[in-house]
Amino acid sequence: MINLYILPTCPYCKKVIDFLKTTDLNYNLFDINEEKNLTVLMEMGGKRQVPFLFDSEKNITMYESSDIIEFLKTY
Repeated sequence: MINLYILPTCPYCKKVIDFLKTTDLNYNLFDINEEKNLTVLMEMGGKRQVPFLFDSEKNITMYESSDIIEFLKTY
């Protein structure tokens, strides 16, 4: 499953979300304004930076919107 950690006002997050909307991929969004989501982000990635992708099927984590989109294109 694709999990994407975001801030709703982040333009880079919007870029990834807009791309995801053009695909048939299943994904979950986690707003880091919620403390529990921020805690998980910090545990997995170590930085308070979004967007952050965690792909549980491939055990991949990554930051940077362009890198995330390029990765998603491989599905």
